[in-house]
Amino acid sequence: MLLHGFFDKLTGKNKEAWKEGRIRGTAVLVKQAVLDIGDFTASVLDGVHNILGKDDGVSFLLVSATAADPSNGTRGKLGNPAHLEEMVVTMKSTAAGESVFKVTFDWDASHGIPGAVVVKNTYRAEFLLKTLTLEGVPGKQDGTVVFVANSWIYPGADRVFFANDTYLPSKMPPLLVQYRQEELSNLRGDDDTLREYKEHDRVYRYDYYNDIGDPDKGEEYARPILGGSQELPYPRRGRTGRLPAQKDPKAESRIPVYLVKKALEIYVPRDERFGHLKLSDFLGYSLKAITEAILPIIRTYVDTTPKEFDSFQDIYNLYDGLLQVPDSPALADIKKKIPFQFIKSILPVAGDDFLNLPLPQVIKSDKFAWRTDEEFTREMLAGVNPVCIKRVTEFPIKSSLDHSVYGDHTSTITEDQIRPYLEVGLTVKQAMESNRLFILDHHDNFMPYLERINKLEGNYIYASRTLLFLKADGTLKPLAIELSLPHPDGIQYGAESTVYPPVQDGVDGQIWQLAKAYASVNDSAWHQLVSHWLNTHAVIEPFVIATNRQLSVVHPVHKLLSPHYRDTMNINALARTTLINAGGVFELTVFPGKYALEMSSVVYKDWKLTEQGLPDDLVKRGMAVRDPSSSYGVRLLIKDYPYAVDGLVIWWAIEQWVKEYLAIYYPNDGELRADKELEGWWKEVREDGHGDLKDKDWWPKMQTVEELAKTCTTIIWVASALHAAVNFGQYPYAGYLPNRPTVSRRKMPVKGEKEYEQLEEGGEEADKVFIHTITSQFQTILGITLIEILSKHASDEVYLGQRDTPEWTSDAKALEAFKRFGTRLIEIEKRITAMNKDPSLKNRNGPVNMPYTLLYPNTSDLTGEKGLGLTGMGIPNSVSI
Repeated sequence: MLLHGFFDKLTGKNKEAWKEGRIRGTAVLVKQAVLDIGDFTASVLDGVHNILGKDDGVSFLLVSATAADPSNGTRGKLGNPAHLEEMVVTMKSTAAGESVFKVTFDWDASHGIPGAVVVKNTYRAEFLLKTLTLEGVPGKQDGTVVFVANSWIYPGADRVFFANDTYLPSKMPPLLVQYRQEELSNLRGDDDTLREYKEHDRVYRYDYYNDIGDPDKGEEYARPILGGSQELPYPRRGRTGRLPAQKDPKAESRIPVYLVKKALEIYVPRDERFGHLKLSDFLGYSLKAITEAILPIIRTYVDTTPKEFDSFQDIYNLYDGLLQVPDSPALADIKKKIPFQFIKSILPVAGDDFLNLPLPQVIKSDKFAWRTDEEFTREMLAGVNPVCIKRVTEFPIKSSLDHSVYGDHTSTITEDQIRPYLEVGLTVKQAMESNRLFILDHHDNFMPYLERINKLEGNYIYASRTLLFLKADGTLKPLAIELSLPHPDGIQYGAESTVYPPVQDGVDGQIWQLAKAYASVNDSAWHQLVSHWLNTHAVIEPFVIATNRQLSVVHPVHKLLSPHYRDTMNINALARTTLINAGGVFELTVFPGKYALEMSSVVYKDWKLTEQGLPDDLVKRGMAVRDPSSSYGVRLLIKDYPYAVDGLVIWWAIEQWVKEYLAIYYPNDGELRADKELEGWWKEVREDGHGDLKDKDWWPKMQTVEELAKTCTTIIWVASALHAAVNFGQYPYAGYLPNRPTVSRRKMPVKGEKEYEQLEEGGEEADKVFIHTITSQFQTILGITLIEILSKHASDEVYLGQRDTPEWTSDAKALEAFKRFGTRLIEIEKRITAMNKDPSLKNRNGPVNMPYTLLYPNTSDLTGEKGLGLTGMGIPNSVSI
């Protein structure tokens, strides 16, 4: 039911019963302001005074939670409309861009305690309502009632917001139940036919990934639909309702890409769209500018240069502001279409130079420490992708590929090959039994796709296995790298493999450096494709949708999880528009190219929610064993494993917070089983959000508080800490592409070839072979331009242990538990700082002298100033970039 009637009923200014009591209130608003090109610091306060018009602009109507209105069915008594008065100029707003207004309500004790407020906007533009706070409320113990909105209010659409109390469905004040049910119905779009959604819509529905390709643009841009089948399953994304493509009605049409602003017009429910002052729409413009402005500029640069880096110094010059694009007709045309001032406002430039990239942390102390074996292996434990290394439990290494389809893919690494690099007298069997043999295994991940990938222009990729030994000092050393291609007689005959030992000198030393590069290429692609995109961005979105559709904003689980959904749908929508789409930046810079998302779909077949929590993941990979005596329930087998060491204590802190919070509302399992909203939420997560996996038997039954706590802890971990660990190190580690190349373009040199002779010469000639083998000049510049943006923390970042609205709940017990959570995180910060100074923990800094801080919470930095930009530290609450 719409709420217009309430205002129609009361606009006659009926004042007969409103002379006795008054309540004073303050409303915090933010004026809608689209960021102008070239002026991304424009204040959203511009014109806010115009909200105060003759038509009173904004109206508030209180709804009682305790006093019924006989003429209003089962709803609470309604107050008269109140309007914004003068701006409170003496009160400093809590954030730039906010404006505080006085509001006076006619309300006395006979009306009871307000439990909801209906807001109407007759102003000509939308605005963001953050909070409405009432003081001196009769019958309220402290006299204060706070309504937390954080929502866009559009003209002509009445909105209802609840006080910041928390209720299970069965505990909701009866006079507010209808409002609760109607709000959920609106968010589900129960009364809507399937249609194209508009900017002001707030409808959450599911759809397949059928908008990655663009068949109307040509066959080369067609991509398979992901989701809705057992062959290519996928998590669901938010529905936009755009029209089908003309050439393929099963595919969704794409937004035209010829205007920068169009990138921001992909539909997400309005409150999911960036509404913050941080990178917000700035981020969207930045991503779009990369494809619309920077991409052609880079092409122009490459076309007017030798088109290749020929030395490490050439690459290093990117960070000194020395990359200048020669004037050309093409560049002049670009400048006409997109003003340089716009480019300068969103990307790092110096003077007339289009790129002046900051020096990545991995080469700040030493330009070449990244090439050492110690750093190569350390980054498997403390780098940007520390989630793939596994313990070896059988030798030789077996393959999980279907033998009937792919033949025998057992590793060809032998004990004789690796014995010289083990400790003297130690056998492989003894190394395994003492938990000292590990592997970074990307053989099975890529082998089924290699034949197709290597037919793509500019690709020559191997599947790799990197065997590692745990030394007595806690560091890893490589024993061998195996590079494999499909058997030349056919994939059904297995692989053709070569094993490379860790030789340090001569031509074999140069070959070893290339072998490490090929292994790093595999790891870089897996990191972006699976560790980052699939396992954080994609798998979280269905939880965002289901939570908004099935759990009221006053539900305790909604209040618990909603901060960890902030901006996720929006950044994913932008990614589908610009990054992971056909011909997008990801396909241009990472080797799987057009097969990238399809490959992640194959991986998703084996995704299990129950394995996403850190302790379970570590046990699955053999990096830890179960240990009931440990606070974390597991014991690490590599004690100096920075990601796992820091991660486990973060996991523990999240788990303690979740358990304490849920215990307030679910004192027993029976209370949980009686929660109909929670039942609907969990059913929809399984059957719709992750519907392609709904028949799997690993799903928790959600019959106990323990199951709910484990699930919520996992969701928070994935959205916050896991994403931080695999995202914010991108530029510090991979901003220097030789350390984390994303493409290999040539086969390994062999005797008799020109490249092999260059390796024999050593020096600059050998460096040239290395550089010409890995990511090209064009891909390098484009790739690091992108990750420089994606690795930044925002100015208004909300970190783990923080909330963007302090009044998020009125429950004192919940606030006390949350405060304890924050205190634990601050103690964790001190712990990490101390460990990073401990010289016995060699993996925490490594040869590059780069302390591991990706899981440093940054909670104590309440101003946000310390955490702004490329810090390589801090755990934001959500997958927001």
